Amino acid sequence: MRPAFPLLSLSLLLASSDLLAQASTPVNATKEISTPSAGEKKVDAKPEVKAQPSVPRAVEIADMAAWKGISAAAISANGQWGAWRISESEGDANVVVKSLNGKEEYSFPAGQGAGSLEFSDDGLWLAFTAHMNKKEQDAAKKAKKPVQTKVTLVDLKTGKATTVDKVRKFAFANQRGGWIAMHKAMADSAAPAAPAPAVPGVPPVPAKPKGSDLLLKNLKTGVSLNLGNVSEFEFDHQGRFLAYLVDATDKAGNAVVVQTLDSGASQVLDEGDAVYEKLLWNDKGNGFTVLKGIEDKAYQDKLWNALGFRLESNNGFAKTIVDPSKLKDFPADMTVSGDAQPRWSKDFAWISFGIKEAKKKPKEEKKEPEADEKVNLVLWHHQDRRLPTQQKVQQDMDKKRSAAALYRVAEDKFVRLGDEKLTSVSMPLAGDWALAQDDSEYQRQASMDGRRFSDVYAVNLKNGERRLLNKQASWTFSLAYDGRHYLHYEDGHFFSIEMATGKRHNLTAGLNVSFVNLEDDHNVVKPPVQPFGWSADSRFVLLSDGWDIWKMPADGGKAVQLTSDGQRDQVRYQRRMVLDQDEKGIDLSKPQYFSAYGEWTKKAGFLRLEPSGNAKRLAFDDVSYRRLLKAEKADVFLLSKESAIAPPDLYVSGEQLSDARKLTDLVNQEKNYTMGSGAMLVNYIGTDGKKLQGALFLPTNYQAGKAYPTIVYIYEKLSQGLNSYTPPVVGGGGFNRSYYTSHGYAVFNPDITYRLNDPGVSAKESVLPALQAAIATGVVDAKRVGLQGHSWGGYQTAFLVTQTDVFKAASAGAALTNMISMYSLVYKNSGSTNQAIFESSQGRFLGAYNDHWEAYVRNSPVFFAKNVKTPLLMLQNDVDGAVDYTQGVEYFNTLRRAGKDVIMLEYPGENHGLVKKPNQKDYMQRMKEFFDFHLKDKAAPEWLNKGVAWLKMEEHLKERASLVNLPEAKLPAKADDKKAADATAVETKKP
Repeated sequence: MRPAFPLLSLSLLLASSDLLAQASTPVNATKEISTPSAGEKKVDAKPEVKAQPSVPRAVEIADMAAWKGISAAAISANGQWGAWRISESEGDANVVVKSLNGKEEYSFPAGQGAGSLEFSDDGLWLAFTAHMNKKEQDAAKKAKKPVQTKVTLVDLKTGKATTVDKVRKFAFANQRGGWIAMHKAMADSAAPAAPAPAVPGVPPVPAKPKGSDLLLKNLKTGVSLNLGNVSEFEFDHQGRFLAYLVDATDKAGNAVVVQTLDSGASQVLDEGDAVYEKLLWNDKGNGFTVLKGIEDKAYQDKLWNALGFRLESNNGFAKTIVDPSKLKDFPADMTVSGDAQPRWSKDFAWISFGIKEAKKKPKEEKKEPEADEKVNLVLWHHQDRRLPTQQKVQQDMDKKRSAAALYRVAEDKFVRLGDEKLTSVSMPLAGDWALAQDDSEYQRQASMDGRRFSDVYAVNLKNGERRLLNKQASWTFSLAYDGRHYLHYEDGHFFSIEMATGKRHNLTAGLNVSFVNLEDDHNVVKPPVQPFGWSADSRFVLLSDGWDIWKMPADGGKAVQLTSDGQRDQVRYQRRMVLDQDEKGIDLSKPQYFSAYGEWTKKAGFLRLEPSGNAKRLAFDDVSYRRLLKAEKADVFLLSKESAIAPPDLYVSGEQLSDARKLTDLVNQEKNYTMGSGAMLVNYIGTDGKKLQGALFLPTNYQAGKAYPTIVYIYEKLSQGLNSYTPPVVGGGGFNRSYYTSHGYAVFNPDITYRLNDPGVSAKESVLPALQAAIATGVVDAKRVGLQGHSWGGYQTAFLVTQTDVFKAASAGAALTNMISMYSLVYKNSGSTNQAIFESSQGRFLGAYNDHWEAYVRNSPVFFAKNVKTPLLMLQNDVDGAVDYTQGVEYFNTLRRAGKDVIMLEYPGENHGLVKKPNQKDYMQRMKEFFDFHLKDKAAPEWLNKGVAWLKMEEHLKERASLVNLPEAKLPAKADDKKAADATAVETKKP
């Protein structure tokens, strides 16, 4: 269960373009793929095309579309194979599979897109989602045809690969191996549409069936079985059974079916004139649940039953039916929800599900009035818990909301657990108590100030009785896995609270250490350092003091400090690496891995915690890590490692991570380009005398003693990215670190910390001394410094240029500019008010502007526009759902009226960050031209000097398109021109 009072999630955060997906290079294809069996398509390894040697040049925007990155990686359960998907930024991908202890390596085309990448449990097969290539997708979209996905299946013994077209989902038979199921796309290749709402006087349109062919393939024999009209399927955990749901036209043959893989025998467990949905096996694979929906002419929607099936000794399944019409305590006006997933308890004592109102059709059907005769109204009321705008954004979620309930099998008893107020109910894996929260009393205030509270209850699963455990709780964490305790945080201390009695155990009392997150400078009282979680046996909870790891007994016994070198060495053990995605808690009988981060050195590595309690730091170096994967049945690890100038290559290693062997060579694609020269750590004193740092990235061909034009890129704390690699790719924020270092700029990312009621002033107190320290290194040319930021960084940029003239040019994207006018506007992406963001999130104000008028004014750029001397390039889009469009217009017009050098770019229809690739490229190019003119004395393009008239904009954009796109390759005049085709083929194969 997520905390009841986290930092407000509605912040203005937009991922920096400096933190985009990683770049990479494909591993060379080495083997040809042999001929597949009949009916399946052969997949050819993509030939390597070697570029002619050339003099390295700067990366241009047109080059970025083909820049490759590793978008997914996997390791086989036996640790013998690794696989990864290498994707072009705006193009196609290859999937590479490589033996981790041999020489075999294969590469297969995967088209444009992401998707699953999985090994069979026995390590003999690889399957991955493949797509149409970019050209095929572009043609399909233009012709308004569906874009299809497919699956490629690789036999790792031989390297043979086959592709099955039009597959929407695939799955191996879990632990068993030897089988794969591939779910074909529906006949019309479109996702099933939701049924249209009932209209009085008009017969309801039947929902389209969701079934399509399911291919079940025996990987040992190669024999495939086609199961028709399947809407859902799932293998049990052990891989003995395949359960699937049939959904056919007119419900003909609709059923719940289980097939035994060994014998091929099928069992129809339930069938009828109904619709079946939400199939789910339990963890052990000895039972599953399903929803059954039945049409009733008296009701607007289906009436649902929950079905539970339990495996018996003869491989048959016993059926349990939860039929509301046959349960005496079931509310008469309600039904089982068709939107909530039913589940078995661990001991099969009960089935949980949701319940919601069953709406009857009106007795008298009235003719619907014409659209122009209807009233249009949105009613805003001061007592609303949520603004109408937020209710509108969340309407789909509200429609699916249900109250938690369960059916006790042995007692044949219905138990209601939740209601319209108790909407959050966390079911235990074991035990007799659910953890529930009611925030109804606090929702209205939370929508304004961002402070979230809830009343926390223990709900008895036997009779539904509730016991209040905590009133107005701020931080509520999860249940232990045995259901006996839950974790609570209050006033700087963590508590384990007994569900059955409500008894509180203070886990951190008497310790000479704080568990308050001292790094959090938002307007939140004593926020906690996030806990690591419960142990698998529920006897302990693992906590962090921000540096070291602690093991706390659930019953309040003596705390054990598992590491003692974190705070001593100023190394933070920040998060636990989840190496088993199916785990239920932290298994302390097995080694555990945690990330390690040097607070002042920026080094990174891992901590290995042994079952004995011994801890050892591993692979701690001037690098960053993004991936750590472990083979399920072997001590073999797959990890990625990078630095400021080294792309995130994949490595294979043993459990100590000390013998890592490189698998990829991603830097190869940089050989034709000038790239950055490294990074430097800069120390300085910032806001309120705090020690801060900044990451200074050196330009290409850096020479010590030479000063360079520099872009200062700001957000909040960014120095932790000192050893991270930024691929040169196009993004929504317009700025890319590698693009600028490739063109001879230095880039500086300083840390910013904040004092309450002074977000802008704090930025000034952090950024200006940071810049002086960077200038002192000799790298930064003090006369040629630019400033750039987006969203919150855009606000700080807009503010800083009103406070100083040290920047020769500045670019502010999606910037807040008037804290007063912005405060009470709506954050349109969520529908909520900005007030909560200002008071409990990034704004860091102590309250409303009525109570802190001077603070709001002194931190608002618009009120100091007359001070601006720095040329400013702004971005503000008309449908920005985070920072209102009027913020940009207000600041632009104020600056324009004051005679300042200001340009604002607006991309109609775009939100907070640009999404359309042409717009992203255009913005990136214009920002670069802007900085080149002011910082490098390059000639200014006409748009920068004079602007562009409205009637000439279309022509202007056409003329500029060639600046950011590669010219299209010319094809032979005739498709049947054999000579031209042969010549093209020969040229492609030349080394």
